[in-house]
Amino acid sequence: MLEFANTITVKQHSTSRMISPTTKPPRVLVLTDNRVLWEKFTQIVASEKVDAKFTYCFSYLNKPFLKEFAGKLDFQPMNVKEEWSRICREFNLVISLHGKQILPPPMVRLVRCINIHPGLNPYNRGWYPQVFSIINKLPLGATIHEIDERLDHGPIIDQEEVPVFPWDTSLSAYNRVIEAELNLLRKTLGAIVRGEYSTRRPEQEGNVNRQADFRGLCRLNVSETGTFGAFLDRLRALTHGEYHNAYFLDDRGRKIFVKVVLEPEDHNHGHNP
Repeated sequence: MLEFANTITVKQHSTSRMISPTTKPPRVLVLTDNRVLWEKFTQIVASEKVDAKFTYCFSYLNKPFLKEFAGKLDFQPMNVKEEWSRICREFNLVISLHGKQILPPPMVRLVRCINIHPGLNPYNRGWYPQVFSIINKLPLGATIHEIDERLDHGPIIDQEEVPVFPWDTSLSAYNRVIEAELNLLRKTLGAIVRGEYSTRRPEQEGNVNRQADFRGLCRLNVSETGTFGAFLDRLRALTHGEYHNAYFLDDRGRKIFVKVVLEPEDHNHGHNP
């Protein structure tokens, strides 16, 4: 049994939750597998003068990071499944910042865990929200929420909706979501660390997309029938920079990858004569 002293309470309307102890400064573990967000997060900590002791870790299965950050003391690999008990003892707060590890249920019950999620909960919870928002037209945005035992499901601290334009690909929509996440972090990080925030429950359960759903989208059936608009939405939803997502198979069984380029007309120039 793990015991904590000097606990505080965060109220959530008619409910409340006991969170880990208040220390000076609080000890915060940040789990991230996104280099850009890691760098931006450290900048926000400095610019907002957040009073806490931060430890940064990435997944022990992240091979590129294992190679790039080998021997780096301030950014190390961690196996959350194996180390969750120690995490509960040593940290007051855990922040998942596009981390690739699922937090064990006992851990989220014993230490306060916060998720920075690239979707507008409860819409398109789970994998690649921007991909599915382009296709199913559900709202897109960024959400900061407490983590419970279900996927992208806990009480919402703050969120920001972003538009999806007809010329967006997965990458351009995702970049807009990242900016929204950073805006939310600038606004709320200090209060989150101090435990001085309110939450609200989503009004509905929403929907969840799994990795298998995304993989099913990637394989194109050249005999499929439908509207051009639906096909275009699918292709732009699967176009994400240099990633090879959408494909069909040729007569030899080889994958032929497909991307699209969409450019809105410059309103300062007319059509070519």
